[in-house]
Amino acid sequence: MDISRRNLLKVVSASGLGGAGVFVLQGLTKQVLAQNKPNSPQIKKGEMLYRQLGRIKEQVSVIGLGGHHIGRPKDEQEGIDLIRTALDRGINFMDNSWDYHNGGSEIRMGKALQNGYREKAFLMTKIDGRTKAVAAKQIDESLKRLQTDRIDLLQHHEVIRMEDPDRIFAPGGAMEAVVEAQKAGKIRYIGFTGHKDPLVHLRMLEVANQNNFHFDTVQMPLNVMDAHFRSFERQVLPKLLEDGIAVLGMKSMGDQNILKSNVVKPIECLHYAMNLPTSTVITGIESMAILNQAFEAVRTFKPMSQEQVKALLNRTRQAALKGQYELFKTTSQFDSTAKNPEWLG
Repeated sequence: MDISRRNLLKVVSASGLGGAGVFVLQGLTKQVLAQNKPNSPQIKKGEMLYRQLGRIKEQVSVIGLGGHHIGRPKDEQEGIDLIRTALDRGINFMDNSWDYHNGGSEIRMGKALQNGYREKAFLMTKIDGRTKAVAAKQIDESLKRLQTDRIDLLQHHEVIRMEDPDRIFAPGGAMEAVVEAQKAGKIRYIGFTGHKDPLVHLRMLEVANQNNFHFDTVQMPLNVMDAHFRSFERQVLPKLLEDGIAVLGMKSMGDQNILKSNVVKPIECLHYAMNLPTSTVITGIESMAILNQAFEAVRTFKPMSQEQVKALLNRTRQAALKGQYELFKTTSQFDSTAKNPEWLG
């Protein structure tokens, strides 16, 4: 590559358009431009598009099923039916977490993945533990709830504090348990998630590099407002692309809060996140209507032109500037480990 990461970050940051803005920046190489388009090639099978998971030779659905939302229906069978319908129609990326609904989401998914459904799924879950002992315990509990002997992708959950990376990589920290679980065949790939501040993500990547560790995936908010405020797209995305780390998008609608701005519609939100170089866009699906909406977004998706991206960002700019619709960044409302510090250990 004939443009350094530092220069790329400077140019993207100065553009005010985020990672998508590289479509319109002058002086970038064709290679960089290609990196910032939706992953290529995309494979269409049935109703779903599939993309490669970063440098990993795995094909995942461009839409991922959010684990928190499938725990929301009061009727457990409704959640199970949602998971199985999504798998039958081609969504193979299954998101979950040890702490969702006090384990209820994992229990539902474990039941749903019986009778041959496990083979259809790329199964991801997350742990909160920051110590080796707590992390190891949570991994084993997740395996039991999910009724499986392996998790395809395990991610450190809610890396939202500057000290989280140091705790995870410290002697006796969570990473020791995760690496041991990988060596034991309990998990296949390793990543981390966070929603608070791109600087924390960059710190996590820095500490990983200091420890000669390379993450397979990183999950972060990517949406039509993030490009304008404390932006993961602008600050973290170029680093992930450079390092070949799979980009997992989340909070495309900010748990419906972005829609309350009345400047953007649900399918536009999904299209914007899909248009970025995401391997999958994880979205909350708690009803058949929302599941159908996700498939409609896939059916109607076409790579966006630079004019379309610019117009959408211009439309959302004013509403986005203070982060008032990205409450996961500006409040503690989404910080489950802050409310339950004992989960960290």
